[in-house]
Amino acid sequence: AICGHGCKYGECTGPNKCKCFPGFTGKTCNQDLNECGLKPRPCEHRCVNTHGSYKCYCLNGYMLMPDGTCASSRTCAMVNCQYGCEEVKGEVQCLCPSGGLQLGPNGRTCIDIDECSTGKAVCSYNRRCVNTFGSYYCKCQLGYELKYISGRYDCVDVNECVTNTHRCNLHAECLNTEGSFKCKCKQGYRGSGFDCA
Repeated sequence: AICGHGCKYGECTGPNKCKCFPGFTGKTCNQDLNECGLKPRPCEHRCVNTHGSYKCYCLNGYMLMPDGTCASSRTCAMVNCQYGCEEVKGEVQCLCPSGGLQLGPNGRTCIDIDECSTGKAVCSYNRRCVNTFGSYYCKCQLGYELKYISGRYDCVDVNECVTNTHRCNLHAECLNTEGSFKCKCKQGYRGSGFDCA
């Protein structure tokens, strides 16, 4: 089977037919499935969607059980956690919904970790890091766009001269460069390329 558009998080099962891995959806399996919006709801109390999966949390005063249900807990109610808690060896600990969040100084609320500035994020050379609450993603650098080429997604240079998104003067030539472009005044004209006289 050949899928010309590719299956990002899935397998090609027939001509241009993708079978998505759990937690993903879309024609090319490139979209995260929001399990929290499914019926029946996967969590008893609070649901937090994550990339390719989800996590369950309990309301304050309840504790998350191994089977995903929420059980009433007097100790959890006393601690007053933002995203519920768990008891480990008789100690009550507040939880955070993802690895991109950490417990704040008060030990009850969750604060964002900026993976882009701490260097925890790994983006390839032609992508830039964008921080989000609880996570991050890698976006194509300016002057590049995401395309599906030879079996994978990659950031490729935008040819501004072809797409006509350059700002060269009417009397200038546009020259494409990696991630950008240059303007050169035509013969008989002088200037920066953006202004030619």
